[in-house]
Amino acid sequence: MNILKFFSVSPASEQLSDPGEIKSRYTRLRWSFFLSATFGYGLYYVCRLSLNVIKKPIVDAGVLSEAELGMIGSGLFITYAVGKLTNGFLADRSNIRRFMSAGLLITALINLILGFSTSFAVFMVLWAINGWSQSMGAAPCVVGLSRWFGNKERGTFYGLWSSSHNIGEAITFIVTAAIVAALGWQWGFRGAAVLGFLGFLIVAVFMRDTPQSCGLPPVSVYKKDQTAEALKTEESDGKTVGQYQKEVLKNPAVWMLALASAFMYISRYAVNSWGIFFLEADKGYTNLEASSVISISSVCGIVGTVASGFVSDRFFGGRRNVPALIFGLMNILGLTLFLFGPEDCFWLDAVSMVIFGLAIGALICFLGGLMAVDIVSKKASGAALGVVGIASYVGAALQDLISGFTIQSGKSIGDGTALYDFSIVSWFWIGAAVLSVLCTLTVWNAKAK
Repeated sequence: MNILKFFSVSPASEQLSDPGEIKSRYTRLRWSFFLSATFGYGLYYVCRLSLNVIKKPIVDAGVLSEAELGMIGSGLFITYAVGKLTNGFLADRSNIRRFMSAGLLITALINLILGFSTSFAVFMVLWAINGWSQSMGAAPCVVGLSRWFGNKERGTFYGLWSSSHNIGEAITFIVTAAIVAALGWQWGFRGAAVLGFLGFLIVAVFMRDTPQSCGLPPVSVYKKDQTAEALKTEESDGKTVGQYQKEVLKNPAVWMLALASAFMYISRYAVNSWGIFFLEADKGYTNLEASSVISISSVCGIVGTVASGFVSDRFFGGRRNVPALIFGLMNILGLTLFLFGPEDCFWLDAVSMVIFGLAIGALICFLGGLMAVDIVSKKASGAALGVVGIASYVGAALQDLISGFTIQSGKSIGDGTALYDFSIVSWFWIGAAVLSVLCTLTVWNAKAK
């Protein structure tokens, strides 16, 4: 099959005319899209975070060093950042089911191969390729949300879909960690690969591209959530998708949101990438105990993410600025308690992960895409997500690279045991969370489109 044809938008089939049948099919297919996008993207995350669970076992086994792990992690984030931008623009023009399922298949295959490798070069190359395949996941989902859900409900369903991040993290930090504890670090990759193949089947079978490709009218017509004048402007102003995408690139508010998200992603991946390592090396947890603590943030993140869109739609009229500020301050608090709390105080570590998880769950929704999508045309949702995405993962890449070298530079050997000084890297992580809040305040009065 021609590769361009495979990824192209499906042609519209003959549309239905009976209102009852339209409603019934819309309800069924909207949920088919939503659930497959949510669980499919959650399993994307399992194939991305598998390395984070096994960092300490790999270092202890002498396979890779801390600095090498930092370089490998940054390689993924760099290719992921570039892919987020380009694939965001491509997703606006693509068949999202084929686009998303292809990326999930590739990332599952990469995890399977790494389960049988110990070479730094192989890890570096394949994990960078994995970053590109991972970038094929979020944009199709966000584009699909714009295609299948109306303006007045977008925030709620965006928040619900964003819980896929936390679902994937929870599976990783509980299931993958248990597999590693029982069978060894190689099985962390192999288990993630099996779950990735399952996600590929879910997306390929149950996701749908556009309402029109299923014989349904566009969602803006079906939901009637725009005025006739607005609909006429949106559909008949003569602008192409490319012109709407150029408007995104010229919008300073989008770029400030991208910068705020970049700093937030530094603090987010500080915990996701190095939290388990930190708890093992600094506070004496076992790998399974540390994974369990970090999993608390993932579980609580589901609550924060799901609630974020609904709360902002229901109580703030679709404005995200006030809740984004509140959750930004919670991010700083949770991270501070986690990093500077005393040893042998499980309850405080758990509380810090509750606060951090709620905050990051909501901020992924707000800063990670929704606030930018709100202020651009629906025809350029993927482009807005791409701009925010590339900035976010440049921040994540810098975090992994700087953190890896900083942690290794603070390493010393005493009585044959590795000792670590995390003070410098801790201030780096917290400082990023503070800068994220300051950048968010600069777009306080940005208007929804």
